[in-house]
Order: sequence, then C-alpha cells, then structure tokens
Amino acid sequence: MDLLINLTIPGLDFGSNATEDVSVTVQLVLLLTVLSLAPAILVLMTCFTRIVVVLSFVRSALATQSMPPNQVLVGLALFLTFFVMSPVLSEINSEALQPYLNEEIGQEEALDAAELPIKEFMAGHTREKDLALFYKYAELEKPESVEDIRLTALVPAFAISELKTAFQIGFIIFIPFLIIDMVVASTLMAMGMMMLPPVMISLPFKILLFVLVDGWYLVVESLLLSF
Repeated sequence: MDLLINLTIPGLDFGSNATEDVSVTVQLVLLLTVLSLAPAILVLMTCFTRIVVVLSFVRSALATQSMPPNQVLVGLALFLTFFVMSPVLSEINSEALQPYLNEEIGQEEALDAAELPIKEFMAGHTREKDLALFYKYAELEKPESVEDIRLTALVPAFAISELKTAFQIGFIIFIPFLIIDMVVASTLMAMGMMMLPPVMISLPFKILLFVLVDGWYLVVESLLLSF
C-alpha cells in the first residue's frame, strides 16, 4: 500500500503541485505539435509551393525523369523562397522578433506584429474568388482589411491560388516541348519507323533547345517576376 502511495509518474504529481505540473506537460505537448506542423505551415504560407511545382513541370516537360534530382529541385526552391521572402522576413524580424527579444513588447503583440507582413504577402497573391470560397463555407463576414482576414481561411485560399498560378506557368512551359514531340513523332511515322520510341529521339532536341535559350535562367526569371 505504501508503494502505491509513493508511486509517482513523471510530469504528473498528485500532490499540491499537480495542477502546475499538468499545465507544463500540456504546454510541452502543444509545443511539440506546433513544431511538427511548422514545416508544412511555412511551406503553405510562402512562395515555396509555386516555385517547386513549376520546377517539377520543367523536369516533366523535358522528360528527363529523375534529372535534376528531387534534392536539387527542393534545394533550389528553398533558396529561391528565402530570396523572395527576404523582405517579409526582414520586416518580421524588425517589427516583431527584435522588440520581443528586447522585452519591448509581449508575446501576443509580437505574434500580431509578425502576422501582418505574412498576411499582406499572402493576400497580395490570393484570388478573391478563392478567399471568398472559404469565407462563404464558414459563413463569415467579409473582412474590411488585411488585418481582419483569418489565417484559417487565408492559408488554404493562398495555397490553391499558388497551385493555379503554378499550373498556368507549367502549361506555358510544356508548349514548346510538346511541339518538338509532335514533330519528331510525325517525322518517324513518315519514315516508317513505328517501333522507335519518339521520346528517345526528341529528348536530345529538347535538352538542346533548353540549353540554347538558357532555360533555367528564363524559368527563374519568370518565377521572380511573378512575385
């Protein structure tokens, strides 16, 4: 009986400090949950989605399968994301992070100050139709300003807007390579080479065209100008 009474569980104490220990445990669980979801949240709240989808379209249009590798595309997309988002990150650092670290503002004020630049960036690249979809579904009143937009509605609206823009850019990228495939396929059929895969012949021509026009420069330039 004494053994049961003296038994303690880490993080849980049935003595006078029980409430405080349980609160600390709950806060720790919530912190770990936020950290585990942070990468997905940050990806959907930045320009990463548009960039990585467009780069994937380039690789698909070239039909080079795993070249460039996924690690290269994701790494390039990450650094382009940091480059595009640098003004927003600088504003968050100056308006929210540094004042909070210097104990000039509280935690809630820092979060509010950090939300505004992110909201302004996402709202500037979100279609009104996409945002209205989520506000209509949740039966919310139309926001009067960017500050009044809820992140729970803005984040998915921004994500589908970015996907639509990325697919539009990807369609334009596909057109010249599709023309090359059609010309090669028609030529092979006219020559009676039915058993020769057109992709095998068109691949060198597509790579040559991409290199001659400096394709990576044009793709990255188009992505930067789209923001």
